Amino acid sequence: MGSVAQIIVQEGNRIWEQRDRRTDGWFLADSPLTPIVVSLAYLLMVKTFGPKLMENRKPFELRSTLFFYNAFQIAFNGWIFCKICHLTWFNGYSLVCQPVDYSNNEDALQLVLIGYCFYISKIIDFLDTIFFIMRKKNKQISFLHVLHHSVMPLSVWICFRFIVGGHCCFFVTLNSLVHVVMYFYYLMAAMGPRFQKYLWWKKYVTVFQMVQFVCVGFHSLQLLFVECNFPTAFSLWSVVQALLFLSLFKNFHSKAYAKNANLESNSLYSPGPTEKKLA
Repeated sequence: MGSVAQIIVQEGNRIWEQRDRRTDGWFLADSPLTPIVVSLAYLLMVKTFGPKLMENRKPFELRSTLFFYNAFQIAFNGWIFCKICHLTWFNGYSLVCQPVDYSNNEDALQLVLIGYCFYISKIIDFLDTIFFIMRKKNKQISFLHVLHHSVMPLSVWICFRFIVGGHCCFFVTLNSLVHVVMYFYYLMAAMGPRFQKYLWWKKYVTVFQMVQFVCVGFHSLQLLFVECNFPTAFSLWSVVQALLFLSLFKNFHSKAYAKNANLESNSLYSPGPTEKKLA
């Protein structure tokens, strides 16, 4: 048992030595324990402390808070999308094979900053669930919702600390665009019942998310057959993760919309029975 533990420690140290030293010292990203602890704290808040704190309290309205939060998310993710497109796809990046640039040139360092902002955005996304809890919309906190939010910080942290830039920029590009569309929907939903008639496209946001996973899966899968100076292990993990979330989102989509399910069931603003009649 001791020798096994020693081998694990040695292997962990060997992998850690391969990290991108340019990302050392960044707030909330310096240690692998940080995204793990943050995600565990999120799970405890979502499954235990949050519902307990709200148990004997009236739900918060949060109309203005949700408006500004969603507007911020649109702007933040939109900035990430535009910036990464400018640094990569408009700058000669390859869709087939793009190794990581570990140099200290300006574009490479800008991608480090974008990678860090993308990582932080996955922690900010926890507020989605916090707002559900504060508004006592606990039924909207599905297994898919919690799993997706809790897994992403660690997954993105690995990319940031080891392979920021290069081939994984494809996922950052698509995911930031998906979040712009998603939070635009949430922004409209948060504006009240008179906008409900404009939210018919809710199910297509889920379809867009599924298309994202298909594209990311194929984009990573090709590296298993193409000679490229990019970690094969990450490509394989990316394919597995894409398949997992594609399956879960497809299952959610089928259940939510098979029989004309309520299109507002997973938005950050869900009108009450009276408001629905006014919509």
